[in-house]
Amino acid sequence: MSKTETEVTPAEPAPKPVEVVALSPEQIEDLKTRAAKADENWDRLLRTTADFENFKKRAAREKIESGQSAIVNLLQKLLPVLDNFEMALAAAQSATAAQPAGEKTDDHKLASLQSGVQMIQQQLKSALTETGMEEIDATGKPFDPNVHEAISQQESAEMPEGHVLQQVRKGYKLKERLLRPAAVIVAKAPAKPA
Repeated sequence: MSKTETEVTPAEPAPKPVEVVALSPEQIEDLKTRAAKADENWDRLLRTTADFENFKKRAAREKIESGQSAIVNLLQKLLPVLDNFEMALAAAQSATAAQPAGEKTDDHKLASLQSGVQMIQQQLKSALTETGMEEIDATGKPFDPNVHEAISQQESAEMPEGHVLQQVRKGYKLKERLLRPAAVIVAKAPAKPA
């Protein structure tokens, strides 16, 4: 705009005059009662809304916990199956080693059975690993009572005292939750000659 031009603004409407109404004392009491009831209803609405939000959060949390509990229960029931597969493989390997060299047909059958059991075991392990389950590797590590169960101690010059000398049974965790501790033999210092 140039200096010579003047800005024209539309005229603002004049405010309407406010009409003052005189209320009787009964009407004022009625308005106070209604305002108090409105405040009470508003508070009740806020509390109900908060309760409902808390209920939704609690229901969602319980649903997650219930699902995790079901997974933990299922995995704990499957751990002995996993142990049995390992024992079957160990038995098949020892049977193969003990078999006389001349029996080729039995050797082939035993190797085939061993291979089948090993494939099933790997398939089960893969499925369990996908759920978040992991093995606890204890051999050679310091003994940790949170994840290891000491079943005995054994003197050892090779392994430092308080470390796991041998893992007897595998332990498992589901994410950070312990499903089963690893059963271990803990090394202790050899006795000094008297």
